[in-house]
Formats: sequence, C-alpha cells, structure tokens
Amino acid sequence: MEIELNGEPHQLAPGATLQDLIEALALTQQSLALAVNRSVVPRQQWGQRSLQAQDKVEIVRAIGGG
Repeated sequence: MEIELNGEPHQLAPGATLQDLIEALALTQQSLALAVNRSVVPRQQWGQRSLQAQDKVEIVRAIGGG
C-alpha cells in the first residue's frame, strides 16, 4: 500500500503500524514525533496505530542545540 511520508510517496505492507514504519526506517532510537493525517499520535500508541492507504504521515525529529 502507498502512504505519503513527509510529502513523498512511500510503500508499506498492508496492515503496517507506525511502529513498523519507524523500524523499517531504522529510526527506533531517535527522538521523534509522529502525526497521521495532521493528528499527533502518542509514542505509546505507535504499535497499535495501523496505517491505511493514502494516510499522510509526518515524522519530525527533535534536534537539540543551544
């Protein structure tokens, strides 16, 4: 199935969750925020949040600085 990931088309297996996406992108150890269709999804829900074709997923990485 195809989703939109940060504005670009991205292929995923049907029934994939947000956690599956993060693992496939090798981002499991990153400080991230995720939104699906403009709604933020809390980290504790990533494993249960299944994605659907045409969902718009935004991944934002936290960057420290000073």
